[in-house]
Formats: sequence, C-alpha cells, structure tokens
Amino acid sequence: MLIAFNKPFGVLCQFTDRSQPPRRTLAEFGLPAAVYAAGRLDFDSEGLLLLTDDGRLAKRLTDPAHKTVKRYLVQVEGEPVDAQLDQLRRGVLLKDGPTRPAGVEPVKPPAWLWPRDPPIRVRKTVPDAWIELSISEGRNRQVRRMTAAVGLPTLRLVRLAVGDMGLDGLAPGTWRAESTG
Repeated sequence: MLIAFNKPFGVLCQFTDRSQPPRRTLAEFGLPAAVYAAGRLDFDSEGLLLLTDDGRLAKRLTDPAHKTVKRYLVQVEGEPVDAQLDQLRRGVLLKDGPTRPAGVEPVKPPAWLWPRDPPIRVRKTVPDAWIELSISEGRNRQVRRMTAAVGLPTLRLVRLAVGDMGLDGLAPGTWRAESTG
C-alpha cells in the first residue's frame, strides 16, 4: 500500500509524540493502519509525504543510491541572483559534505498554493522570492541548509513530488491511495 499525504505545517511525520506539550502527529488524519512514513518531511515543512506498509518500497523511495528526485517549492528570503542559483545547480558544500547538483529555477508565487497557518514572518525591508528546487538526496533539512549556504534562507518549504508521485491537488491534511505498479 502506498499513500500520498499532504502534510500540513506543524505536523510530525510520526504517529506519536512524547514531548510535552505533545505536538500534532499523523494520528489525527485517519490514515490506514500499519503504514509509516517513507522518508521524512520536517515539522516546519509542508507538502507531499509518502506512507507505506512495504519496507522494500520505502527503501527504494528513500535510499540515496536510487537517486529518487524530490521536487520542492521554496520561498526564500532575498532575491536570487544567477550566481546563487548556479551554486545550487553545481552542488553546495555543507558541514556533512558536498550535495549533489540540484535542479533550480526561479518561479512566480503560485496562485494555487494554500495559505500557511501561521503565516511566514514578513520583513518589509527584505524581499522574498520563490524557487523550484529538485534534489536526489534526502539529508536532514537539506533544502533549508542548501539555500542558507548560498545566502537565501528558506521561509517556506513545500514538497511537490517524490519521483513521479505528486500532490496533484491534494489539500493539506488529506490523502489518497496510490498505485504501486
């Protein structure tokens, strides 16, 4: 079984939380029993999270050796210049080593995107912009660390797709079963 879930901002990618006070988890969304997240999506990130009950499928989706492309919509602080985008395209040196090259393009603010709750912080004196970024790794907070490394801190991060599976109109907090064939 494979589930595509649009994870809202401020939800953990697990079914329980032992912190006090407890944070929101996947348990509140009526997901099928016995599925677990195939990969992670940070608490403060939104968008496509795949869940499965198939360990082999989870490994294929998450193991960097398989080079599954993950595509993100990223709102960054600042206006990207060609040199910053080129750095991302070549790969960025992070504390845990260099990243693989990323696909990156500036994009217009998408009209279809739902409002975030709570909204991002806005600084009147600092512009923001949107980029679409594709990576084939999945290091901890990788997209955020990559954009920060080139001087474009991430304000909002929405995963659009994993491989050929995408959000495709899923509203935040909703899910659908996907074909695994």
